[in-house]
Amino acid sequence: MGFPDITPDLKAAMPALRGRLLANESLAPLTWFRVGGPAQVLFTPADEDDLAYFLSKLPVDIAVTVVGVGSNLIVRDGGIEGVVIRLSPRGFGATTASADIVTAGTAALDKRVAETAAAANISGLEFYFGIPGSIGGALRMNAGANGGETKDVLIAAIGIGRDGTKHVFDNAGMTFVYRNSGVDPSIIFTSATFRGVIAGPSVIRAKMDDVQNHRETAQPIREKTGGSTFKNPPGHSAWKLVDAAGCRGLRVGGAQVSEMHCNFLINTGDATATDIETLGDTVRARVQAQSGIDLHWEIKRIGVR
Repeated sequence: MGFPDITPDLKAAMPALRGRLLANESLAPLTWFRVGGPAQVLFTPADEDDLAYFLSKLPVDIAVTVVGVGSNLIVRDGGIEGVVIRLSPRGFGATTASADIVTAGTAALDKRVAETAAAANISGLEFYFGIPGSIGGALRMNAGANGGETKDVLIAAIGIGRDGTKHVFDNAGMTFVYRNSGVDPSIIFTSATFRGVIAGPSVIRAKMDDVQNHRETAQPIREKTGGSTFKNPPGHSAWKLVDAAGCRGLRVGGAQVSEMHCNFLINTGDATATDIETLGDTVRARVQAQSGIDLHWEIKRIGVR
């Protein structure tokens, strides 16, 4: 079973389209959990102009969902209706540095941006070295780690609206809060500019080594996981609340709370998206019962159950 194939109609309405349209394409291989159903249409634009053209021609009643590298994402087993847009490194992955400024396409990995900054002796972006996502997700979620956040270094971001128009957002215009941005969810970010501070290579490398050592010793980075599952409530650590509720190692089907770090869920091999989401909600219920604190998902869950 799949969704109706609407790609012939889309292609007919967009004769100048250069990107790739695929019908009923499995999304599981595109997520770190390796679970989930198909996209009704998966669109990979050639570049920013191609994305703008596509959106300007796309009927307004067709839903649009954007996915990055899938590191902080659960695609539900029923898949995603409408168009799923995935920006490729080929068209949106360039990174450059000049003076104390770093510019990156939103398909660039966070780690790659940290490396670009380091090669130019720019400090302040080392925290990106430990975030397993892309810059598009970092902008949307105000991604942060090891004491740094996107809001601390962003100068401006460029995005394309649902009607194909280009928008520029300065730092204030992003309306950043903890693990979120207030920008209209229909905006698709395409590039960003960051400012760091010039520093010695040894200082920068030491910070990046600290970030990497923390990840390798404290997080299950070699498992099928989605990164941090829940946001830290004010004044609390999510993993400590999960552990105190007795959820370390808890399983639902093929999904398990990591024994190594309680704020990570892992696919032990044969989990479904439903297993993983059910496990997360079970953990939330147990934490609420034990501590009275409501945990909020940091991982995005999208699609049809």
